[in-house]
Amino acid sequence: MTTDRGKPLYMIGVVAEMLKVHPQTLRFYEKKGLVRPSRTEGQTRMYSAEDVEEIARLLRLTRDLGVNLAGVEIILKMRRRMLDMQKQIEDLVAYVRDSGAGEARPERGGAPREALVRAASGQLGPVDLF
Repeated sequence: MTTDRGKPLYMIGVVAEMLKVHPQTLRFYEKKGLVRPSRTEGQTRMYSAEDVEEIARLLRLTRDLGVNLAGVEIILKMRRRMLDMQKQIEDLVAYVRDSGAGEARPERGGAPREALVRAASGQLGPVDLF
């Protein structure tokens, strides 16, 4: 059974207990813009599995590696951008592969088209540094 990893599942108290932090710490992280939980109509914070992983990543950076919150903010923003760029590259490779780029086109004189990106699918892997 698969679940939507972005679907809100947990209230702040549950997440705080799971990660062994005070709920006020989670509120502070939200105030600083480091996490963005969704809200119910009654404004209750709801955290998804992705949110919990992001907070756990944040805690590893601060507790284990000694990174301050300004550094954590930069690292998390860079990670999000890298994941976005990775998705764009995967989409581009799929587009090039699906469009038949590089194949001979008899209707155009038989010359192969040049691809924008030359990458074997085995060379691309998910980025997960933390």
